Amino acid sequence: MQHIDRDQLYTDSVYRAKYVASFINWSEEDQKLVHASAQYLGPMVPAVVDAVYQKLFSFDITKQTFANRMDGFKGESITDAEQLSLKSEQIAFRKDMLSKYLVKLVTSDITSPGFIKYLDWVALIHTDNANKKTSINVEYVHIGALMGFVESVLIGAISDLPLDPETKKKTLLAFNKLLWLQNDFFAQYYCFDGSELPGARSNVKGVRHAAADQAAASRVAALTNQSGAIIGASAGALAIGAVAGFLLKMYK
Repeated sequence: MQHIDRDQLYTDSVYRAKYVASFINWSEEDQKLVHASAQYLGPMVPAVVDAVYQKLFSFDITKQTFANRMDGFKGESITDAEQLSLKSEQIAFRKDMLSKYLVKLVTSDITSPGFIKYLDWVALIHTDNANKKTSINVEYVHIGALMGFVESVLIGAISDLPLDPETKKKTLLAFNKLLWLQNDFFAQYYCFDGSELPGARSNVKGVRHAAADQAAASRVAALTNQSGAIIGASAGALAIGAVAGFLLKMYK
């Protein structure tokens, strides 16, 4: 049985990624299948990116996110979502970022420390954290929904590739594992688990909602302890009163 250090899962992104990869049986064959698909999926990246942004612009709550300045964007930002279009300069900038991300997914060594740090950065930039000049925070419900949409697009694309049935099946499974690996990096910054550790990645990076969760948990613990002390003191007082009453009756 392999031992896994719980604290290190929340303080070391490389350790965490390798644990998740091992758990879902990510293999060298999976890596080769993803790389082999690049020759087919690479030319599809612009269409995938367009589909993603059309979906994001079909809901006001997700479109509103883009009416904010993004770190690294040097142009003029449109801050009114109603004036924002898929042809706006800031959307072109974001589309380019997504295109590069998708290309990296199918060409990189997934479990290499360098690429793990890249996946970690992709998750972190979607949060409101101390290292960002902007305060954009994409809530996890939208992250999860988008990951599901991207996976469905990829499944559709891979299903149409000129591959034999067994290779196609294995390629689909490999991409499923890959997207779950990416999703766990988001979970690292959005979930409460591990936030009690000062060295947790969410705390070290100053993710503000994680810090708020940690503070809230501390307040709940303090109130629980306080309530316990009050209840204990009250129970003690009642017991003393009962004993005193009994003794008074006995010696009256």
